[in-house]
Amino acid sequence: QVQVEESGGGLVQAGDSLRLSCATSGRAFTVGWFRQAPGKEREFVGVSWITENKTYYGDSMKGRFTISRDNDKNTVYLQMDNLRAEDTAVYYCAATPARVGGPKTFYEYWGQGTQVTVSS
Repeated sequence: QVQVEESGGGLVQAGDSLRLSCATSGRAFTVGWFRQAPGKEREFVGVSWITENKTYYGDSMKGRFTISRDNDKNTVYLQMDNLRAEDTAVYYCAATPARVGGPKTFYEYWGQGTQVTVSS
């Protein structure tokens, strides 16, 4: 059974930075990041492909969010800079053994989520 675990969430102030981690068990995967704010639909943040080491971001995420990976640690990171109150959400990572992925990819494995709260 593949384990996916997010970490790094917390309470920060507007303008601060935060780095989330997504660790997968056993091997590296293509990993997508999503977020869901209260009363809103789940939103695609971005994805890191296991192949070609490429990353893609949701349109509203470009510029402040950066995804990177360390395959030796089977971990994908989401660096969030200049956080805003509207970034407050539960952030999830999801993994697929597929070599590529995007917002509509079927991700087989999901973490429990980590809360990010940005105070203004």
